[in-house]
Amino acid sequence: MRGALLHAVGDEKLDIRDDFTLTPVGPGDVRVRVRATGVCHSDLSVLTGVLPMPLPIIPGHEGAGEVVEVGDGVTAVQPGDHVIINWTPACGDCPSCVDGQPNLCMTYMMRSFTEPRFLFGGQTPAFGMAGCGTWAEEIIVPWQGAIRVDPDVPYEAAALIGCGITTGVGAVLNTAKVRPGATVAVVGCGGVGLSVIQGARISGATTILAIDPLESKHALAKKVGATHACTPDQLMDAIGTLTGGRGFDHGFEVVGKSAAIMTAWQATRRGGDVIVVGAGAMDDHVPLTAFNLLFEGKNILSSLYGDADVRRDFPRFVNLYKAGKLDLDSMISSRIRIGDLNDAVDALRGGEVLRQIVLFD
Repeated sequence: MRGALLHAVGDEKLDIRDDFTLTPVGPGDVRVRVRATGVCHSDLSVLTGVLPMPLPIIPGHEGAGEVVEVGDGVTAVQPGDHVIINWTPACGDCPSCVDGQPNLCMTYMMRSFTEPRFLFGGQTPAFGMAGCGTWAEEIIVPWQGAIRVDPDVPYEAAALIGCGITTGVGAVLNTAKVRPGATVAVVGCGGVGLSVIQGARISGATTILAIDPLESKHALAKKVGATHACTPDQLMDAIGTLTGGRGFDHGFEVVGKSAAIMTAWQATRRGGDVIVVGAGAMDDHVPLTAFNLLFEGKNILSSLYGDADVRRDFPRFVNLYKAGKLDLDSMISSRIRIGDLNDAVDALRGGEVLRQIVLFD
């Protein structure tokens, strides 16, 4: 089985090899043949150590495929089903699950740090990113990590729903609960940022400002729903022109940098919501004063995986896609093969590409 392995944080190249095997399928497990997987910025964060993971590891968490085997007790899916991979499987019993926040469940996430699913070079164990490892031809996940989807949904579209779409659109619908007529600013126009923009459009926001230093990204942002676009140094002029100097009702940060969070804070009106969507580093501190936090009255909301309940939200996003309200095709910058992953990672580092999709036979 082919896959791409990271041996150590900071390695210049992934080790693309064809001698991977899987550990046995146990009770409650599902084995999935990956058909499509995204190259997401969070994958790059694993390579650089911003997101700590056990090593060696197969990156990849945004994927879709076909069930080929199920373990004892699994009834939710069966061989032949098309599924979207859910990288935060909900156990259903922990306090987060009981409180209605399945996206915060850590049960299987913690197990992914101690239970390697892959073997290579004979019997050397390897982990999968977030318990997934979709940069391999096959993976094993808990049954809660494989959500059945209609077979007429293309695998590449289903893969995008598995992370980027759910993270971005979910941040709008679930976290911010944007209302019709609201004004929205989005800092960062990568794949997740474009998903936030689409979520704002679907929600009925009347003014949607896309903020990105790369002007080359502005046209696509407008294509999928932004009403205006600017670079960060043009933000104050945009606030004046579009909101009369008041600021936006909602400011979304979709970069994973403290500077971007401060840009979203600057864009948001007094009493508005600043929504942190990007995955940042543990040592990247946000320089807000106690005075700002109290007297500006702004609400800082974190949105992990779009505050999604994937059993509800995956089908909802599939229906929006089928209805033509979610433009997933425009978000795919290229379709590649697993042997191209090192070039894909280099392109991701460059910042110009959106979602590169790895297709498996």
